[in-house]
Amino acid sequence: MKVLVVIPVFYPGGIWLDCVLAIKTQVFQPDEVLIINSGASDSVVELASAEGFHIVDIDKASFNHGGTRQFAIDIRPGFDLVVFLTQDAVLANTEALNNILEGFQDKNVAAICGRQLPRPGAGPIETHARLYNYPDVSTVRSLTDASLYGLKTAFMSNSFAAYRIAALMDVCGFPDNVIFGEDMFIAAKLLMAGYKISYSANACVYHSHDYSLCQEFSRYFDMGVFHSREPWLREQFGSAEGAGIKYLASELKYLAKYGLWKIPEAFLRTVFRYAGFRIGLMEKHIPMNIKKKFCMNKGYFN
Repeated sequence: MKVLVVIPVFYPGGIWLDCVLAIKTQVFQPDEVLIINSGASDSVVELASAEGFHIVDIDKASFNHGGTRQFAIDIRPGFDLVVFLTQDAVLANTEALNNILEGFQDKNVAAICGRQLPRPGAGPIETHARLYNYPDVSTVRSLTDASLYGLKTAFMSNSFAAYRIAALMDVCGFPDNVIFGEDMFIAAKLLMAGYKISYSANACVYHSHDYSLCQEFSRYFDMGVFHSREPWLREQFGSAEGAGIKYLASELKYLAKYGLWKIPEAFLRTVFRYAGFRIGLMEKHIPMNIKKKFCMNKGYFN
């Protein structure tokens, strides 16, 4: 099967060289690596081009998490599988691409999410987030698991994810205008269409963030906006708040062992996250100028 790797690139920073080298040293080499460039520097583009990656430029204002990824698929017909990476995700070993694609041996699997490991130097709060959301045990889920896992049934992250393109097109592809969560959106659609989605614990990237409190608020505000505009997700799979309580309990237990001094910060971050999410759910009643200040994905409200 023909495999396309797609990476949307804006301002990747110094980690970009690591991202590129990690792809070039994979045991499995994709048929094409496509860079969707919405404003990267000349040096970033030149490095990608020198390694044989294909570059497609788009206007920064036209970037959208779902629409841009679907655009990449549409302009490259003839591929069977697509792997999405983000510009700050570094494949953890030479087998990462091979391992994430192995799951497609099951013909009913339409999407596979790889495991994200904390970046080198990550603090205890950042590390716990990755260990909690990306465990070391692989799983395969179908719609029948929704009663057990709730919204987590449709968990997916396009920082490192692979899709069967025929299945994507069967559910009309990625949404063309979402502020956030295009990965969960499409995973839910695939589940509802009768496909299975997989989590591959042995397909790993280094990818984590040390968000400020304001960034935490903005990220969860965007999440709230997403769920406000896509209410069918919560209706089909359940609320997200219950998962937050379980996460906090796990975080406090982890910090009690590895970062006791971070517990007050963890509580404060929880307040910012919850406030951001709840306010995002009410975004229809918020003036546009305030929404633009609150959100992380600034271009969405243009």
